[in-house]
Amino acid sequence: MTSTVLVAGATGDLGHRVVRELLGHDVRVRALTRPGSTSAADRFGDHPQVDVVVAGYDDHEALTRAVAGSDVVVSTVSGTRPVIVDAQRALLAATVAAGVPRFIPSDYSADYRRITPGTNRNFELRREFAADVDAAPVQATSVLTGMFTDLLTGEAPMILSGRRLVLFWSSADQVLDFTTKDDVARVTALVALDDDAPRVIEMAGDQVSARDVARTVSELTGTRFRLQWAGTTGTLAAMSSVGRRLAKDPDETFPAWQGMQYFVSMFSGQAQLRHVDNGRYGAHEWTSVRDVLGANLAAASARTAS
Repeated sequence: MTSTVLVAGATGDLGHRVVRELLGHDVRVRALTRPGSTSAADRFGDHPQVDVVVAGYDDHEALTRAVAGSDVVVSTVSGTRPVIVDAQRALLAATVAAGVPRFIPSDYSADYRRITPGTNRNFELRREFAADVDAAPVQATSVLTGMFTDLLTGEAPMILSGRRLVLFWSSADQVLDFTTKDDVARVTALVALDDDAPRVIEMAGDQVSARDVARTVSELTGTRFRLQWAGTTGTLAAMSSVGRRLAKDPDETFPAWQGMQYFVSMFSGQAQLRHVDNGRYGAHEWTSVRDVLGANLAAASARTAS
């Protein structure tokens, strides 16, 4: 029997990857879009497996009609409180009202459940919404996959290529969990099709330390990258607090101070995945940190050569 999967945030960076993975299976995908937006229709409108449905998160009746008849609602929305808490609460309420049996919240992160209050805004928003999910009469599954490996090539200031340094806080041997966006999308699609999925699934494309990263980038470049202690996670947490207080836009999704908070959660070990089950859906060749860094270096060399 063909499953129907509704994807919220279907045109986003992760959402369109999830849709792409789902389309490799015998499913119908509903791409939820807001009124007035043409992005979903432009991207998926002609695909025979995709139905574009329109509803605003502030319109409970329309949202309930949009999700009705789905077998699972997959949220891939990204943002701060207005999205992660408010919009997802509306989506969850519509899911329950429509009698949809399963819901996958937009987590796709390191383990936010054990972090110290006040140390990571984005994780705490996920933890706050998780309480709503746990209280709802729906079978939910959170997908925890660590940090997006893709961020190591630019947005996450851990590898300083110009100075040939790899930064770490507190310990260079703390295990860090990484998964590429494509692997996260693949896992999410498989979870959406798994009626027996548990409340939480943990998977990691790679688990490495800062010491491992320094060794890897040194081998890939043929140039020694040194480890650089950048302070303790406590110091980094204090710096992020100052940055947050001085921020002009408190609702920015990924400001520099939020990146600091993410590294605090990772290098402290609080957000480390402790029940990784990469074999749940069979053998798969995961994309490693080495793969991502190597591809980025190759692309940079090709651009220089041209």
